[in-house]
Amino acid sequence: MERRKFLLGAAATIPLFAFGSKSDVQQLRSGKSFIVKNGESRFKERTLLSGKNPNDVKISSKDTGGQLTVFEYTGNEKGGPPLHIHPHQDEIFFIMQGEYLFQVGNENYLLKAGDTIFLPRNIPHTFAQSTEKGKCFCFFQPSGKMEDFFRVLGSLKGELSPEQGAKIFINHDMKVVGPPLKF
Repeated sequence: MERRKFLLGAAATIPLFAFGSKSDVQQLRSGKSFIVKNGESRFKERTLLSGKNPNDVKISSKDTGGQLTVFEYTGNEKGGPPLHIHPHQDEIFFIMQGEYLFQVGNENYLLKAGDTIFLPRNIPHTFAQSTEKGKCFCFFQPSGKMEDFFRVLGSLKGELSPEQGAKIFINHDMKVVGPPLKF
């Protein structure tokens, strides 16, 4: 009989833990809706990758208690990042313009406007814009250090060595595991 009371009591506390974690996240959120206009970033901050590719924050980790960040990337040149791993984030790309080649594990995919791809955490992946112009939305869940990662990349002048790039990835909880895609 005592064992049954213990088990029932323990089971009754499970919802308290679940509600506690939800309320903690809610406290970190602003709780207000907002609009980010076309061509703008959430906090009017401009991040240019390689000096010519806007990567605008549309939804910030500050808005979601660190649960989600959304970027709008406008590519004005071909190419992409090295093969890498996010141990803590899933990533989703929605292609709005142009074509992108993705490598996810050992599989390759060509995405065009209107296509979406899900990249699970801990799976090596990369992508390359294969057209002169491209545009996509990129979602990171949870946010992690991605906003700061892109701020650092946007502040750089000139070419990075692979070792310098790998260090920036590591400092933002990612790991480079191979070269960029060639096309």
